[in-house]
Amino acid sequence: MELAHGRAIVTGGASGLGAATAAWFRAKGAAVVVLDRDTGGDPNAVQADVTSADSAAAAIAQAADRMGGIDICVNCAGIVIGERTVSRNGPHDLDAFRRVIDVNLIGSFNVLRLAAAEMAKNGRAENGVIVNTASVAAFDGQKGQAAYAASKAGIAGMTLPLARDLAGLGIRVCAIAPGIFGTPMLRGLPQDVQDGLAAEVTFPARLGDPAEFARMAAHIVENGYLNGEVIRLDGALRMR
Repeated sequence: MELAHGRAIVTGGASGLGAATAAWFRAKGAAVVVLDRDTGGDPNAVQADVTSADSAAAAIAQAADRMGGIDICVNCAGIVIGERTVSRNGPHDLDAFRRVIDVNLIGSFNVLRLAAAEMAKNGRAENGVIVNTASVAAFDGQKGQAAYAASKAGIAGMTLPLARDLAGLGIRVCAIAPGIFGTPMLRGLPQDVQDGLAAEVTFPARLGDPAEFARMAAHIVENGYLNGEVIRLDGALRMR
């Protein structure tokens, strides 16, 4: 699928990986509507709660109406909560665990199922491409990452079944599993902490640039033979 003239929605597109993806896609000629809880006054954004069926449906309908349809869905919306299963404060807060699963996993599925229904209306041999955001934590989750790792493992695990489900509708599905990226959250940490994280990366020993994530998403869109795959984008990082 050609990215130029494509019609894309990007969740979590107000910041971080989502913002970089939206900017890259627009630079390549795609129409992009960002879905986020905080639109930041962006006229190209639509307010949406990805965990709500009604909110997501309304936002996707609005995006499809603005662009005349949807060809591409990139899910970047997500949250991180670090908490040990049992700590000095007691057992892991169950509501916190549930919230991470709800936003990262269920939220992604909520949006993609609705986007896929819109894509199916396109009536072409290839009707759409869905790119979800997993994480290296899906495979190498660290201490305190049970909720986050579980949510991202769910993203990875549903990639192939989704690709098989949607093949008959001409829709491809892939996921990107990023390592440690220089998002605003990480860039806000002290420099010595950033340097320590970068030193864990095999090569190049630095934080990933969100634009590199965006370019990977764009490649997935344009490479018609990529389907059902979870692609690590991590500089050979293996977390311990």
